[in-house]
Amino acid sequence: MKNKEILLGPLSKNNPVIVQVLGICSALAVTSKLEPSIVMAISVIAVVALANVVISLLRNTIPNSIRIIVQLVVVAALVIIVDQVLKAFAYDVSKQLSVFVGLIITNCIVMGRLEAFALSHGPWESFLDGIGNGIGYGLILVIVGFFRELLGSGTLLGFQVIPQALYDMGYANNGLMILPPMALIVVACIIWVHRSHNTELQEK
Repeated sequence: MKNKEILLGPLSKNNPVIVQVLGICSALAVTSKLEPSIVMAISVIAVVALANVVISLLRNTIPNSIRIIVQLVVVAALVIIVDQVLKAFAYDVSKQLSVFVGLIITNCIVMGRLEAFALSHGPWESFLDGIGNGIGYGLILVIVGFFRELLGSGTLLGFQVIPQALYDMGYANNGLMILPPMALIVVACIIWVHRSHNTELQEK
């Protein structure tokens, strides 16, 4: 039951983006299209899960005075590996993500999970925590990317999904949706819907 809560909690009631309000910067930057949103989500899942495991394995040997430095080195090494894999196998998406893959190093979600969980739990629990928080983060990115690309460009994953007949009748794409501020508005709408269904999260 404990492992199930560790894995599934971040998907909703303890979501890192819409509950803890972490990782908002990348939600602004990479969600104008669905494809980079998915790739960024997968990248963060891999980095958080693996970093959690490594730090958990090393937790009893890391001096407290240099723990942040060690965490940064581990995360930086994993991010470099992810970045190189993307350049090798998904170069076009890697170009779209630009510097934001590298900025995973400073993502609050990654460092937060290392500090709050991996340093005090075993490797398996830390792995589940990393997977859960990564998926919770990625889920929001994918939802935001879905609506921004659909309403802003009329496409999904680059394929036109809004029929040409609608355009012929006068329908026009909402150009505001592909601008960064709209990511905040979409995230705000998700938070509103989420909290309306989870009354225990509402401020009294």
